[in-house]
Amino acid sequence: MRTGSEPTTARSALRARLWLSVWGLVWAIAGTAAFALAGRTGWAVACGVLWLIATVDLAMILRHLRQGPHYQPGPDIPPYPPPDHGD
Repeated sequence: MRTGSEPTTARSALRARLWLSVWGLVWAIAGTAAFALAGRTGWAVACGVLWLIATVDLAMILRHLRQGPHYQPGPDIPPYPPPDHGD
């Protein structure tokens, strides 16, 4: 059902983001370890920064998932009504 307000009431696919974040976290950890062992300090630091970003993103995704169906509604919950701008 389309309401015409999808950009303002869009919902994030949190489960997809969860798995993509886990995938990125695994690669960032592997990259940090591999570059550190190879003696490539700059690349190891870059992967370490990505590791930190992926960890923060994963924590936020888990927080939103734990907040319940308001933030991750199922297919049986209708879209939120468009905001009333009081025009």
